[in-house]
Amino acid sequence: MSLRTCSQRIGAALRTQPALRVHRRSYASTATAASSLPADVKDAIEKESRLPNPDPPSDSQTSRLTSSHAPYMVPTYVRPPPVFQQGQGCWIWDIENRMYLDFTAGIAVNALGHCDPEMSKILYQQSQMLVHSSNLYHNPWTGALSELLVEKTKEAGGMQGAAKAFICNSGSEANEAAIKFARKYGRSVQPDGSKHELVSFHNSFHGRTMGSLSATPNPKYQKPFAPMLPGFRYGTYNDIAAIDGLVTEATCGVIIEPIQGEGGVNTADQEFLIALRKRCTEVGAVLIYDEIQCGLSRTGQLWAHCALPTEAHPDILTTAKALGNGFPIGATIVTEDVSSKIVTGDHGTTFGGNPLGCRVAHNIVGRLSDPELQSGVIAKEALFRKHMTRIQKRFPTIVKEVRGRGLILGMQLSADPTPVVTAARERGLLIITCGTNTLRFVPPLIISEEEIEKGMGILEEAMSAVFEQPGHVEGTAGQQEMRATK
Repeated sequence: MSLRTCSQRIGAALRTQPALRVHRRSYASTATAASSLPADVKDAIEKESRLPNPDPPSDSQTSRLTSSHAPYMVPTYVRPPPVFQQGQGCWIWDIENRMYLDFTAGIAVNALGHCDPEMSKILYQQSQMLVHSSNLYHNPWTGALSELLVEKTKEAGGMQGAAKAFICNSGSEANEAAIKFARKYGRSVQPDGSKHELVSFHNSFHGRTMGSLSATPNPKYQKPFAPMLPGFRYGTYNDIAAIDGLVTEATCGVIIEPIQGEGGVNTADQEFLIALRKRCTEVGAVLIYDEIQCGLSRTGQLWAHCALPTEAHPDILTTAKALGNGFPIGATIVTEDVSSKIVTGDHGTTFGGNPLGCRVAHNIVGRLSDPELQSGVIAKEALFRKHMTRIQKRFPTIVKEVRGRGLILGMQLSADPTPVVTAARERGLLIITCGTNTLRFVPPLIISEEEIEKGMGILEEAMSAVFEQPGHVEGTAGQQEMRATK
């Protein structure tokens, strides 16, 4: 922070004390007056001068703006103080021109960074041609995107039977389509409807709409909206021995994340996924891979399951997040066998497949399929892990484990990571959490080595501030920090 800005904020704090007479032109007199302030005000002033990006105080432009908006917004999130208004690459700025290095990428969305120039150009060009015409008519881009998704999936060695795609608007919608397709598939096998059960796994996250929420066995999310849709069963991730009893003749579909994002960056064992695929084939159920967070080259391959042998490949694959690099769009990719069970009127969407979103996604998919970008992800994973190993050695009782692949990584802590998130933000780094006490790293895939070095240095400073200074508490958001989810 500049000396001038700091002085202005100290002056603002002092002006809230009417009994004090301050000669504002003298820093010495300001410091003298500040020494007589209440302890909480002195702490705020000291913090302003010490931290590069202190959270905006209560008398700031930011606080005035958020306070004026709050009465009109349904309170579904508790957000930290900054208000972001501009981004470029791996950086984002708030309305007070504070600059932050973004290790969140909008929760694994901005894979090509903020305000990608090619994307901006396409949005501008297509918005002058055609934004929406409805699915009652053809447009050039829905089919082109569907074809590209299928062809790039096959080219990458993923989903052996990939044949067709349904284009929608979000990850939750993609999973809703997958759930409906699985139910329809089950009814085609057993017309009496007895084959209708869906299986998902603990610590998973598949969305917040009622179908996807029913597949998300977390009481925090489900309890307020119970009862859930009937017919869902929940299993333990990576428990091979339990598969036969979990997936039965009544099962129409199994949905699983090859890497659980929100659940703590937990990776499915190859043997588990092979056994799950085998059991689905035995009972005639479809296997659904939710790669909404871990797909589209975040692991260094187009899809996380590309690392698996073909005997572990899915019948349905869902994607969103990075698909539009910030533009809302999702897709459900299916085999010919699944597609053959879906007829006109079985499913639909008003905005899904609009030419604007599909043209953007067509460009994004092509670029994220680039082998050079994918090899870069692997190299950047190694750099992240190098720094994480160093941090783990410095904080051996705090950092318990590092998990994940590519640029979806988790650092398991033995303590609440919320103060670390706050301390990092106030030093210019955005990072989010997941699971239980886990820091999540999902930066843009274009992040540079220099930016990784800088961000991990900030993280180490933040952890030092939290864990190496007894009784030290930073930030104004504290325990109210939002636990970001899909």
